[in-house]
Parts: sequence; structure tokens; C-alpha cells
Amino acid sequence: MSFDLLLGLLGIAAGAMAAVTGFGIGSILTPALAARVGMKSAVAAISIPHVLGTGVRFWTLRGRVNRKVLWGFGIMSAAGGLIGALLHEKLNNPVLIAVFGGLLVFAGLTGVTSLAARMRFAGPLAWVAGGVSGFLGGLVGNQGGIRSAAMLGFEIPRQEFVATATAIALFVDAARVPVYVSNEHRQMTAVWLWLVVATAGVLVGTLLGLGALRHVSEKRFRQVVSFVIFALGVYMLLQLR
Repeated sequence: MSFDLLLGLLGIAAGAMAAVTGFGIGSILTPALAARVGMKSAVAAISIPHVLGTGVRFWTLRGRVNRKVLWGFGIMSAAGGLIGALLHEKLNNPVLIAVFGGLLVFAGLTGVTSLAARMRFAGPLAWVAGGVSGFLGGLVGNQGGIRSAAMLGFEIPRQEFVATATAIALFVDAARVPVYVSNEHRQMTAVWLWLVVATAGVLVGTLLGLGALRHVSEKRFRQVVSFVIFALGVYMLLQLR
């Protein structure tokens, strides 16, 4: 199988998963592209299909956004994302992979063990959680799994969860993508064809996944989100061997 075809299929899977869980584009596509161009360049490049797929998802779910969570969590996420993206340039690939994988494993375990369900974020704590998740997202190029683990503590319905997570992701993308483009524009231009293929796959997968979201129960939704976060983290850590 050619890498172009593989990337397109992974894009479809990533878009569909993001439509159901609120994240997954960066988690799936970044490791795949990193195998060819390195983690740092992959993080920057995949931000393009990420922001486009997220934009389509937001337009479809915009009426379900929980504004209280958005403004209490999202603004700090964007600020944290900007700071993390600026520091991203300073780290090397093994450090990025270790941070990325370790955080996802921790986030997944909190969900699988129901610890996330006992967490509550309100008032200043919500702003802190948003800032930390945004910072880590900008730093390692994957905001979704970390952010979703923190958001599980808000106990909001699945469609509100996905819609709000999507809106917050756009906040963070607006902060971090210009930094990536400024610092990594040559590397991103060099893989433009792969970006087109990945973006096309993400858009197709997003449209397919949005239809499936209505049929997922609240309990199953949380289990799926937590398991996927954990599995992605383990996968990333295995890349260090």
C-alpha cells in the first residue's frame, strides 16, 4: 500500500473518530506523518488538516456548544496553546514523543478507572485546567486527548461535549497554527501533497462520523473516549524503543 493511500485512509478514520469523540485527527495522523518527516515537522503539518476538519465539525455542531464551558475553559486553552506552540520549536523529537505519549496514557487511565468522572472543574480551576491542556496541546501538537480527559469532569451530554471540545480546538488552532506556519513553513510546503490527501480524508471521515454520534450512549461514549486516549498514548511511547 502506498503511503499516499495509507494517509488518506487514516485521514478518514481520524475524521470519523473526531466527529464521535471530539478529538483524534492529530492523534492518528501525526504519528503516521512523523514516520516520514519527524515529529516536529509532522506536528506543524498536521495542524492544517486538523483546523479544516475541526472547522467543518464545528459548523455542523455549533448549536450544541456549552458556552459556559467554552468561555471558562476555551480562552485559557487558546492562551496555553500559543505558549506551548512557541516552546514547541525548542524541543527535540524524542522529548515531544515522550511528553505526548505519557500525557495520553495518564489521561486515558483517569477515564478508564473513572477518576476523570470524579473530577470537577469550576471557577478558577476550570481556567487552570484549560490553560494547562492548551499549553500541552500547543507543545506536543495534540490538544484533543488531553483536553477531552479534562473535560470529562464537566459531565455534559455527548453532543455538547463534542461541540464544545470542537469550539475550544478552534480557539487553540487559531493561536498555534500561525506559529507553526511561521517556524515550519518550508517543511510544510515540502509535504503539500500529503497534506491535501490527509485533509481530503479528514473531511470525508468527519461527515461520516457525525451521523454515528447520535447513536452512541453516554456511558459508551466516555468509555470509548478514555480507551482511545490510552491506546494512542501507549502507541506513541512504543515509538521510543
